[in-house]
Amino acid sequence: MNIVEILEKHAKGSPEKTAIIFKGQPIYFKQLRDTSFSLADSFRRMGIKKGDKVAIYLPNWTEYIYSYLAIWCCGAIAVPLDFMLTQDELVSCLTHADAKVLIAKPKANLSLDALKVRCPALNEVVICQDSKEGFISFEECIQKGNPVPPRPLTQDKDYAVIFYTSGTTGRPKGVLLNYRQLGAPPQSMEFFVNGFRKEDIALCALPFSHLGGLIYIQNCLVYGLTVVLMERFIPSEFLKNIQNYRISCFWIVPSMYYALLQLKEFETFDLSSLRWMVTFGASNSPEALRRFHKFCPKAHLLNGWGLTETNAPTVVLPMGSEKIESVGRPAPWIKVEIFSAEGGYGANILDKKLPVGEIGEIVVKSWVVTDGYYNDPGLTAQAIRNGWFHTGDLGKLDAEGDLYIVGRKKEMIKVSGEIVFEPEVEQALHKHPDISEAAVIGVPDKLRGEVPKAFVVLKGNRPQDEDSLRYFLREHLAHFKIPHYFEFVSSLPKNRSGKIDKDLLRPKE
Repeated sequence: MNIVEILEKHAKGSPEKTAIIFKGQPIYFKQLRDTSFSLADSFRRMGIKKGDKVAIYLPNWTEYIYSYLAIWCCGAIAVPLDFMLTQDELVSCLTHADAKVLIAKPKANLSLDALKVRCPALNEVVICQDSKEGFISFEECIQKGNPVPPRPLTQDKDYAVIFYTSGTTGRPKGVLLNYRQLGAPPQSMEFFVNGFRKEDIALCALPFSHLGGLIYIQNCLVYGLTVVLMERFIPSEFLKNIQNYRISCFWIVPSMYYALLQLKEFETFDLSSLRWMVTFGASNSPEALRRFHKFCPKAHLLNGWGLTETNAPTVVLPMGSEKIESVGRPAPWIKVEIFSAEGGYGANILDKKLPVGEIGEIVVKSWVVTDGYYNDPGLTAQAIRNGWFHTGDLGKLDAEGDLYIVGRKKEMIKVSGEIVFEPEVEQALHKHPDISEAAVIGVPDKLRGEVPKAFVVLKGNRPQDEDSLRYFLREHLAHFKIPHYFEFVSSLPKNRSGKIDKDLLRPKE
């Protein structure tokens, strides 16, 4: 994916068309090109060259977009980091990535001076929307740069991004994506949604530090559509933006749908402009999605699945399909199978393909799949065997080739030898009219080994008791799948991409 050529094409063909709208202010395609080229020129003067790593530590601002584009215009590697990372997590990722430059917004409990001391490869810190003696200003970089077309001379297999799928002080896991793979999500979206229109306006409330957020930028570039950008997801503001900007499409994670449906004023918003919307990122509740769809019946409601490593979207429900319980089928250039490990150890595990309907690990093979993890050949060899990427997700395929997600490997509970999948219990709980969110985990039990425990968020603090929930669940689940314990909570912990963080709910070993 040649970023320079794409920016030039839009700036010359439709210079006054709006590319981004942020806080009511439009950014036109010509402005997007000139600012990105100017920033790239300043980066080059700093010594940034092909293959260098440049980290981004910002909120969801337009500066994040400019940073991505300028880095790629230099042929360098972007290292997007979530703005919620702590200083220790930041040091861990920056050191592991050998980042040469950091683009950051100062904030409390973050010492930029300490970062430079603790990260040996870090030469420069560029400060955004602030100033500090001894550091370079982002705004000055743009002002002093020359907006001339760069010539990065990148190859398809050169790396463009290192995504850290979890900010950690332990063992960072950096997913590598190359310049050819930058074009994979737009190509998949084109196939799955039958193309974008020139008048399409997308609404982005996902962080740019995650693949879901980056896909908005990629589609903006490839198809020339307009993106309305939100700094953070606020349910009421999200719906106002749909109504006010006549949004035609968006993709969000399931917990965002639940948050929207909880709003008392949800039914008052005009959602008629929506053409399609997609849910990605976690096992979903078909009931919640159907309730959302009632208020925009003309729009296509698509379900999808994919990982950062598989350069999502990997599979998406076909337009018009009624199988909302399924996440759909892969694009023609992606192969998806269900495998079962049949013994062996590490890279020598013997994998067996399972027949239709049987549950096993979802594996993916395609040019869109990551080459592996940065500076971690052991983890790469464990995940990619014989060309198949082993996702760690459990699922099954039906006779038509549609994929059904059952859960993660660690979301499997063994109750007296019987297998219970946490997402299946969560889906049953979501059918209850008084439940807005639910999360299920396995907890130790002396008699049965493990039993399910449910964390439940009730709508409007409506009264509810364990016995009535158990009675309700008997209509939907076998007796051994019904939670033995219920805990009523005001909210569920979320990770940085908006998904429920079950690791914070699981008992500490």
